[in-house]
Amino acid sequence: MNTDSGRPDDPIADFSRRYVDVDGVVKTVHVAGTGPAVVVMPEMPGISPDVLRLARWVRDAGFTVHVPSLFGRDGARPTVEDGERIVRRACVSAEFRAFAGGGTSPVTAWLRGLARQAHAECGGPGVGAIGLCFTGNFALTMALEPAVIAPVVNHPSLPLDDPGGLELSEDDARAVKERVARDDLTVLAYRFDNDRWCTGQRFAAYRALLGDAFDGRVLPGGVANTDPPPFFRDVVGTPHSVVTAHLVDEDGHPTLRARDEILAYLTERLRPGSA
Repeated sequence: MNTDSGRPDDPIADFSRRYVDVDGVVKTVHVAGTGPAVVVMPEMPGISPDVLRLARWVRDAGFTVHVPSLFGRDGARPTVEDGERIVRRACVSAEFRAFAGGGTSPVTAWLRGLARQAHAECGGPGVGAIGLCFTGNFALTMALEPAVIAPVVNHPSLPLDDPGGLELSEDDARAVKERVARDDLTVLAYRFDNDRWCTGQRFAAYRALLGDAFDGRVLPGGVANTDPPPFFRDVVGTPHSVVTAHLVDEDGHPTLRARDEILAYLTERLRPGSA
């Protein structure tokens, strides 16, 4: 099984390129579609063709998708050399907290501002947030912004050195727990059962924090795409990216069903009555 891992770089020609300013910090955001806003964050090592495929599926489901550029080269196919370089750079960046004890990544404050601006522009009941891998937990932290009402936490890998840790400060963990309970949010999450970067210990920690509001779904690693791009094959080295690099685009496949579940969740939360 494969998902055409030999695809070339993606020119991102069907998205508009914007420069979004949040409190004086400007980042590139690729935007497409109409309807309520959904922020799709990149996974390591950047906005890959597989991340853009997911973003297009979200767009085509009736949403205005916003893909912020946080690291890497936008549209590039993930190679080993580039991927390792980008990971090293991100791990020492002041914007990210890759290791245990670091608390919440500062970049999430900018992402909350993006969600706030996107909601003001796109309308609807709120904003969806999809985190992937390095940004997986960012979708939960973004829920500290009242506009974010549909967080999807995919295979969160931070902190890299603590398999049972959450990339949250104590204050933010408490605030997220209170916000999820107060507004009756559900946090949708996915991982493979043999993923060494996002373990069962991490999902257990989410459930301990959020209780029944955490809907953690686990797929068998044996169904993962066996021919992902080089970075995922040689560096990640384990089934990991459920709806991107390790997705198998075949009708009825468990990873494609996971994609459909995410789209249905976003539709239920952001476009009630349209299903």
